[in-house]
Amino acid sequence: MSSADPKREERLKKLRDLHLKRNEARKLNHQEVVDEDKRSKVTKTMESKRKRIEWELDETERKKAVEEAGEDFEQLKRLETTAEDAEKAERRKMKKNNPDPGFSDYDQATYRQYQRLTDQMRPNADEYQHQKQMLGDAFYPTADTMLHGSHKPTKEAVDRMVNDLDVQSSRRKAYSRRRTYNPDVDIDFINERNMRFNKKIERYYGKYTAEIKQNLERGTAV
Repeated sequence: MSSADPKREERLKKLRDLHLKRNEARKLNHQEVVDEDKRSKVTKTMESKRKRIEWELDETERKKAVEEAGEDFEQLKRLETTAEDAEKAERRKMKKNNPDPGFSDYDQATYRQYQRLTDQMRPNADEYQHQKQMLGDAFYPTADTMLHGSHKPTKEAVDRMVNDLDVQSSRRKAYSRRRTYNPDVDIDFINERNMRFNKKIERYYGKYTAEIKQNLERGTAV
């Protein structure tokens, strides 16, 4: 019996070690599952915000280093910007300033018009209380309430409507208006699309290439 006890103790020790390792592996697996669940719940928006913050920090550090070196950070950025990137930035800017995607169908056009008109409306507490007192119980209508002819718009409301109709009319006229041709402008384009592209290039790089352009026109460029 004495020779069997050490072997038995050794087997029990190995069994306890296996239990401990199994429990440790179970804990690690559970922690990995929890971490993976957290990662899966991180939305793309949060990831984009994180990248944006990192980019802003990098830009801040870069700007500080450039200014310490005595250089103009904005000018350096413009020099590093390619024409293609400048055009993309211009398109993004125009899209942001004018989020209207254009005409798709009449339902969408009507909805955009409705959104634009409602965005212009501003609540008026005094007018609200006045209408409430004037209409009485009819202010909260039911199926049996007759409101026809009981509402009289104020002069200010009529003026707002007239002004808005005038603005809509002027916009419709300007929308289809063809741009006038200026015969005094230098012809450096082959079509309207190329003309718009040249204007964008001039806006970004015009002050850097003005002297070169003048030399080419005079025929004195080296």
